[in-house]
Amino acid sequence: MAKEPQDNKEAQGAAAQSGNGKQPSLNVLTQYVKDLSFESPGAPQSLRGRDKAPAININVNVNANPISGADYDVVLTLNARAEADKNVLFNVELIYGGVFRIEGFPQEHMLPLLFIECPRLLFPFARQIIADATRNGGFPPLMIDPIDFARMFQQRMAEEQTKAKVQTT
Repeated sequence: MAKEPQDNKEAQGAAAQSGNGKQPSLNVLTQYVKDLSFESPGAPQSLRGRDKAPAININVNVNANPISGADYDVVLTLNARAEADKNVLFNVELIYGGVFRIEGFPQEHMLPLLFIECPRLLFPFARQIIADATRNGGFPPLMIDPIDFARMFQQRMAEEQTKAKVQTT
């Protein structure tokens, strides 16, 4: 029985190194704003107080591309458009990226890492940039609710599987 903890440690070590022999690691090398656009076409009239909250439509997209070796560029695109009485109050678009070094993970974990974990790490920074842009534009800061990147990834995979079935039929 004294041998069991040692066997367990060896099994955990082997599982942790199941990728390409390296200890699994996910590192953020850099983060950057690729594009930021804020439009308030009706200002200053659009800045007046309102009896009801404007309709706000938010779109989110994630893309990932290999750069070299274990480095990947992950880009989070956020679009937010506020309308009241069929008038655009503001439209803000942010393309926010990060360069990640991902090592030691099995290949089957790469897509979830790139499309769930990496954008999850980028999101709080992108959210703050959107909030600052809307506040600096004269509106209350837009605090985007947390995003379920795992659900987005599952939906994307399901859509791609459906497309593949339709194309093969």
